[in-house]
Amino acid sequence: MRVLVIEDDRETHDYLVQGLTETGHTVEAASNGKDGLFLALDQDFDVVVVDRMLPGLDGLSIVETVRRSERKVPILILSALGEVDDRVEGLRRGGDDYLVKPFAFSELLARLDALVRRGDEETRAVETRLNVADLDMDLLTRRVKRAGRDIELQPREFRLLEYLMRHSGQVVTRTMLLEKVWDYNFDPQTNVIDVHVSRLRRKIDKGFDQPLIHTVRGAGYVLRAPETTAS
Repeated sequence: MRVLVIEDDRETHDYLVQGLTETGHTVEAASNGKDGLFLALDQDFDVVVVDRMLPGLDGLSIVETVRRSERKVPILILSALGEVDDRVEGLRRGGDDYLVKPFAFSELLARLDALVRRGDEETRAVETRLNVADLDMDLLTRRVKRAGRDIELQPREFRLLEYLMRHSGQVVTRTMLLEKVWDYNFDPQTNVIDVHVSRLRRKIDKGFDQPLIHTVRGAGYVLRAPETTAS
């Protein structure tokens, strides 16, 4: 995930940047409120971590300004102020979570993961259509079309295609499909996925010059637009 850290304490600042970077995340950082607000409004982040007490512009003012801009980015407030009233104020002024200093990095990371996951779920909840190239899925009517042509899918095929479209351009593994489409937390050691993908591929790609569904040998499957397909 892409994280914005706004923290003026050098030790905490370096601790956060190093920890998040080492766990595979992309981090932008600011050490004062003015620069932090500029980054928050100028760039897109998956989550923002902001200290409550900052030079120039305090953290709660940053939160309020971001919310007035109608940006939906999740915000975690860090603060040494840990009384109930302090936490309540932070949440009421637009924070999504509030973590009191000192804190364990593992807890901070877990909270950030939860905030991003919640945001993803809320985004999916309001989506009514998915589109990849000339493939269109209406989640309300459960109709699928490619280049205007209706494609009839069975319920499991619809779930499979929906998952592939939500992760278009990304390789999805057998384990991911078993968990998210079949609700299995184990591998039944069958070819059920291969069979369904093959059936779905015939329905989606048959009669078209450019296929959308591809097998990535030894890894899984990917649905991608033709212009990104390697020759």
